[in-house]
Amino acid sequence: MPRISAATVAAHRANQHAALLEAAREILAAQGVHALTPAAVGARIGLARSSVYRYFSSTADILAQLTEEAFPRWADRLRATVAGTTPDGSAASLDEQVRAYGRTALEFIGSPDYALIPASLTLGLPPECRERLNELHESLIEPLGDVLREAGCDHPALRAELAWGVLRAGTLRLMSQSSGGSGTEETAEIIKITLDMFCRTLR
Repeated sequence: MPRISAATVAAHRANQHAALLEAAREILAAQGVHALTPAAVGARIGLARSSVYRYFSSTADILAQLTEEAFPRWADRLRATVAGTTPDGSAASLDEQVRAYGRTALEFIGSPDYALIPASLTLGLPPECRERLNELHESLIEPLGDVLREAGCDHPALRAELAWGVLRAGTLRLMSQSSGGSGTEETAEIIKITLDMFCRTLR
C-alpha cells in the first residue's frame, strides 16, 4: 500500500491527483501531446503507471480533466477583470473593461493551458467531447459578451467572438517574435497594438 502523505486517504488522493495534473500540464507545454501518456505523467512524480490509472483512464481523459480544471479557472479570472471597477474603486468605463479583459485573455492564449485546445483536437476526440470543448471555450468569451450586452451593444456575442480573433492573432505574433520569427516589434509594442485593435473592434 502506498505511503499516505496527508491526514486522510481522501486528502492523499486529492494531493496525488493535483500533482498528476500539474505534471501532465508541464509535459504538454514542454513536449507536446504525443509525449503525454499516463506512464509519462506518473514517471514525472515517481508514481507507477498502474497507480496513475486510478486517476486517468487514457491520454484523452488526462486532457479532459486538465481542460475541465483550467477553463473555469480562466473564465473566473476574465469575469473578475470586467467586474466594473478600477483598482481605486471607481466605476470602470467600457473601454477600460474591454482592455482589462483583453490583457487577461492574451495571458490565457499565451499560457500552457491554451495548448489544451489543439492538443485535444489532435487526438481526434468523439463529437460529444469536441462539443464540450467548444462549450468551455465559449465560456471564456461569454464575460466579454455580457459586458457588451450591458453596454447596449447589438449582437454582443458575435462581436465578442470576432474580437477574440484579434487577440489570438496578437498572441501568434507574440509567439513568433519570442521564437525568433519575422517581425521587428517588441513584446510590449505587440501587446499595445493588439489591445488597441481589440478595443477598436468593439467600439
